[in-house]
Amino acid sequence: MFRTALRNVLAHKARLLMTVFAVMLGVTFVTGSLVYGDSMKQATADRASAGYDRISLNVSPDTAPGAPPATLDAGTAATLAGVPGVAAAAGRVNGFAAVADHEGRLLGNNDSRKGGNFAPGANGADPAYEFEEGTGPVGDKAVALDEASAARGGYRVGDTVRVGTSTGAESYRLSGVFRTDASKLSPGGSLVLFDNATAQRLYLQPGRYTDIEITATPGTDANQLLGRVEALLPKDTSAITGARLARIQANLASSGSDTMSQIMVGFAAVALFVATFLISNTFTMLISRRTRELALMRAVGASRKQVRRILLAESVLVGLIASVAGIVAGTGVAALLQTLFAPADSPAAPLVLLPATVIIALVVGTALPVIAAWVPIRRAMAIPPVAALSAAEPPAPARAGSLRTGIGAALVLTGAAAMLYGALAADSDAKDARTVIGLGAALILTGTIALIPLLSRPFVALFRPLLIRLRPVDGDLAARNTVRDPRRTGATAAALAIALTLASGLSVLGASATQYLDGATTRDLTGDYLVQAPSGGQRMTPATAEPLKKLTGATYSPLNQSTEYRIGGVSSVLTGVDPAAIGRLLRYEVTEGSLDSLGQGKIAVAEYKARANGWKVGQQLTVKRQDKQGEVTVGAIYRAEEQSKVLPSITAPDSLVSRYDATPYTDAIVVATAGGPGRAQLASIVKALGDNPALSVLDKEGIRAEDTSGIGDQLNIFYALLSMALVIAALGIANTLAMSVLERRKEIGTLRAIGLDRAGVTRMIRTEALLVGALGAVVGTVMGVFMGWAMGRTLQESVVGYSLVIPWGRLALGVLLAMAGALLASLWPARRAARVDIPAATAAH
Repeated sequence: MFRTALRNVLAHKARLLMTVFAVMLGVTFVTGSLVYGDSMKQATADRASAGYDRISLNVSPDTAPGAPPATLDAGTAATLAGVPGVAAAAGRVNGFAAVADHEGRLLGNNDSRKGGNFAPGANGADPAYEFEEGTGPVGDKAVALDEASAARGGYRVGDTVRVGTSTGAESYRLSGVFRTDASKLSPGGSLVLFDNATAQRLYLQPGRYTDIEITATPGTDANQLLGRVEALLPKDTSAITGARLARIQANLASSGSDTMSQIMVGFAAVALFVATFLISNTFTMLISRRTRELALMRAVGASRKQVRRILLAESVLVGLIASVAGIVAGTGVAALLQTLFAPADSPAAPLVLLPATVIIALVVGTALPVIAAWVPIRRAMAIPPVAALSAAEPPAPARAGSLRTGIGAALVLTGAAAMLYGALAADSDAKDARTVIGLGAALILTGTIALIPLLSRPFVALFRPLLIRLRPVDGDLAARNTVRDPRRTGATAAALAIALTLASGLSVLGASATQYLDGATTRDLTGDYLVQAPSGGQRMTPATAEPLKKLTGATYSPLNQSTEYRIGGVSSVLTGVDPAAIGRLLRYEVTEGSLDSLGQGKIAVAEYKARANGWKVGQQLTVKRQDKQGEVTVGAIYRAEEQSKVLPSITAPDSLVSRYDATPYTDAIVVATAGGPGRAQLASIVKALGDNPALSVLDKEGIRAEDTSGIGDQLNIFYALLSMALVIAALGIANTLAMSVLERRKEIGTLRAIGLDRAGVTRMIRTEALLVGALGAVVGTVMGVFMGWAMGRTLQESVVGYSLVIPWGRLALGVLLAMAGALLASLWPARRAARVDIPAATAAH
C-alpha cells in the first residue's frame, strides 16, 4: 500500500505540488510565528542582560515604599574598594536628562532619557563605556553622548549641546561619543554622561551615589566575594551578584515580551484556520477527480479499508513533505518579520528554532491533511464501484444541505444574540461582556462559514445582470461557474472573510480609539500650545510659567494641581488657573452658572463630579487640606470627560489654591499667541522658557500625533500579520482555480472548440476569482464592523466619550486589496485555462 501511495503521489506532479503548497502555507505561518516569537523573546532577554557580565557585584540602598530614593556615600565605596578580591568599586549616579536635536526635537524614548556619571578608574577609562570619538567629560561644562543619540541629533565632538534635567537646562560642550550596553541604556533611549561632581550636583548631593558597581580581581569567586562585602554593608543596604542581576533583568524582559508572543500565536492560529479551508478544498477536489481511479482499484480486488489506507498514507506523505518545506519557509518568514520590526538601533538577533517548534510544525503539517482528507475519503468510499466506473464525469458538486444551513443559521443567530447582549450589558460588567462578545463572535464566524455556500447564490445573482451586460458570454459563464459548487465557493470565500473580519474589526476599534484620544486632548484645547514636562523629567511649578510674561500679546495659564483635599467630605483635586485667561485657553461648555465666577473666588466643577456628589451651583462646600480649613462656593458646572487631558474635575482660581498649598504641581501650561500657531511663535515660547529640552512645547497637531502614534504603530503591526492570512486566502483562490481548471479541462476545450477565444477564457476565470473575492470581502467587512461595534460598546462605560467611528476609507481599501489579491491569484490559473489544448481536452475521457 505504501508503494502504491508513493507511486500515486509521484505520478501526478502538478497535483502533488498543489496539495503540498496548500499544506505548506499553513505550516509556514505557524512556524514563522513561533520562531519569531521565540527569537524576539530570546533577543529581548539577551539585550536586557547584556553588560552585567562585567559587574561582579552591585550594591544598592533599600528604599522604603513611598519614601524618597535612598543613596550611598563615598565612604561606603572607599570601604568596599579595600575588600580583598575587589579590583574596583565604581559609584554610579543616575537621573533624568533630555537632549534635543538642532531643531528642538527630543531624542530618545519618553521613559528612557537618562543621565549618569563618568567614573574612570586608575587607567582613566570607565569599563561601562567604550568611546568611539573623543573622551569622557571632565569639568562641569562637558558631557558625552551615546552613539545613537549623537547620530540622530547630528552632533559631533566639540559641538554645544543643550541638556535639560530636573533642575533646569544648561549648555555643555560635547567631549565624546560612546557605546554602552543595556545595563546603562535601553534600546531607543538616550544617555548623557557628566563628570562625577556635576552628576552628583544635578541628581543627588556631593559625595552621594545611587549604587556601587564592584569588579572582582581575576580568579575571585563572586559568591565568596558577596559574603565578604555583605559583612561590611551599612544598614538597609543590599548586594547582589551580576549573574543574578542579569537573570532578573532577562526574566523581566522576557515576561514583557510574552504578550507579543501570545499575539503571534493568536495570529498563527488565525492563519492556520484560514489555511484549513484551503487544504480541505484541495483534498475534496483531488479525491473527487480520482473517483474512477479509486473505483477501479475496488473493482480489481482492493477492499475499502485498503483504499482508505492508501489515501491516508498519501495524505501523511504529502503532509511530511509540506511540513519540511513549511519549516524552512517559516524560518525565512520569521527572519523577514525580524527585519521589519526590529528596533532601529539594536543589532540583528539570531533566529531561534526550538525542537518544540519543529515538532508542532510536523504534527500540524501531517494532521491537517489527514483530517482534511477524511470526509472526502468517506464520501468516495460510499460510491459503488460500478456507479463510479460508469460515470463519464465526476459526481455532481454537492449543494448546500438543509442541515448545514440550519446549523449555520442557528449559530449566527445565537452568536448575534450573545454579542448584542454583551454589548448592551456592558454598562454593568465590561469584563464579562467582553467574554460574552468573544464567544458570540466565535459562533458567528463558525455559522457564517456554514452559511457562505447559501449566500453565494444570491450574492452572485446581484452581479450577474451587470456581468451579462458587460460580457454576455464569459460574464454569464463566470457567474454560473461560481455557483456551480456552492460548498467549494463558500470554503474559498470563507478564508478571505475571516482575514477581513479581523482587519475590519481592528480598523473600527482603532479609528474609534483615535477619535476618542483626539477629542480627549485637542477638542478641549482652544489655546495654541501645551507645555509639559516629559515623564521622569523636570517637575514644573507655577514659577516655570513666569518667563512667558515677556511674550508680547501672549495669553497663558498654568494648570496647577493641588492634592489631598476634602471638599464637601469628598476626596478631591483642585486645579488652579488664571481666571482672566483660562476661558480663552480651554473650552468650557458651561451648563449652569458662569465661568466668570472664578474671578470671585468660586470654583467650577465638571458635570460628572457634581452629579456624583449632588453638588449644585451656589452650594457652599467645606474645604479641608492638612491643617487648613475653609469654605468655597460652586460657581459653575461644565461638561467634561473624565479622561480629558486638560479639563480638570474642579477648576479653581490660583488665589484659592495658594491659600491651601504653597507648592502646587504644575501639570501643564496652556499658551495662546497673538498670531496663532507658527514657527516663529513656537521659537519664542521655547526661548522664553530657557530653551529647555526637558520641557515639551506642542501644538494641536503635535499633541494629536503623540497621543495616537501608539495606536497607529500597533495597528500597522497587526495589519502586517493579518496580511499573511490574506495572502494565504488569496493563494487558496489560486489553488482552487488551478485545480478547477484541471477538473474542467474538457469543458474548457469544448468552449474553445465552439468559438470562445483565449481572451474570453481568461476573462471568465478572472471574473470567477473576483466574484469569490468580493463575496469573502463583503461578508468579512460586515462581520468586522459588527464585532468592532460590539467590542467598542464594552469600553463606553469606562471610557467616557468613546463612540463608534466607521473608517469608510480604510474599509474600502481592505475590500479593494482583497479584490486585487483575488485578481492576482487568478493570473496563473487563467493563463493555464487559456492554453488548454483543444483536441487533447475534447478527446479526454
